[in-house]
Amino acid sequence: MIVLGIETSCDETSVGIVRSGNELLSNVVASSMDAHVQYGGIVPEVAARAQSEYMIPVLEQSLAQAGCTWDDIDAIAVTYGPGLGGSLLVGVMTAKTLGQMHTKPLIPVNHVQAHMAVNFLTKSMLDLRLPERAPEFPALCLIVSGGHTQIVHYKSPLEYTILGQTRDDAVGEAFDKVAKILGLPYPGGPSIAKLAKKGNPQAYALPKSRLDFPYDFSFSGLKTAVLRLAQKEVGKDHSFPSFELAKHLSDGQKADIAASFQYTAIETLLDKLVKAEKGINPKSIIITGGVSANQYLRVRAHELFGSRLHETDPRLSTDNGAMIASLGYQIYKNKGRVTNYESLQIEPSLQM
Repeated sequence: MIVLGIETSCDETSVGIVRSGNELLSNVVASSMDAHVQYGGIVPEVAARAQSEYMIPVLEQSLAQAGCTWDDIDAIAVTYGPGLGGSLLVGVMTAKTLGQMHTKPLIPVNHVQAHMAVNFLTKSMLDLRLPERAPEFPALCLIVSGGHTQIVHYKSPLEYTILGQTRDDAVGEAFDKVAKILGLPYPGGPSIAKLAKKGNPQAYALPKSRLDFPYDFSFSGLKTAVLRLAQKEVGKDHSFPSFELAKHLSDGQKADIAASFQYTAIETLLDKLVKAEKGINPKSIIITGGVSANQYLRVRAHELFGSRLHETDPRLSTDNGAMIASLGYQIYKNKGRVTNYESLQIEPSLQM
């Protein structure tokens, strides 16, 4: 069975094609990120406009890369939420139109769940570093991105329980906000990771959140602690505006703050994951989502979890069509939700 997956939840426009649930035939991604950098964040209207332009070329390129025609495609999977309304609409309307034109089943996919499912991809002719084997269940999954920070207990590919999640900022949002304080370009994750290599992660002691629920997260306090630290380092009080701080900090101070923040944020994630792992004793541990591309996180996770750790190529950690096709296959195989074209609607605030 071959599934084509369409992903347009944020700034990426992507189409991936997967065979038999584990073989990646193609994955083409076009991003409008460069258009958003000048604004310091995603502008929904700009993202949707770019996706409407990229959609057909990306689709055609993905089919060509896979060596497939529409006769080879058995089903279409598409992200219907969560995400930006205009962006989701581009993908869903495309999927509906293609499904009706080519008489293909339509599989609605939850974008956040799909980040886990990309780890089922173990074979490909593309230049990607994939897991040697698919995850075994029960599995413990840490989903970390700009919009989500969750620990999820998976009993099977489609059966799960959310153990903990962020009370405020997702960890990716915290990276973005700290990057702004330090005068670093958007997106903040790669910018901070690059600068942190030049700094001392022990230079500043930053706080970890302590919550009543053992697996929940909070990063707003850490973000505020970085702001107060930067103000103190330049000899200003709490009223000094955050956007003025970067030009008063030395390169060394910025590097040490970036390294200390990254250390604290990543160790906070791993502290919770270790606690959950001891309680569940899963066969597999999965770390996925855009922030999982962070090399410090990957190195520390390997140290803690060894061979049970599953992580895919960093290029598949961020949003992509391959993960949508992968979960779409699991849904179809397990007789999950397959919808008709009229009833499928976008759900920007969709939850797991």
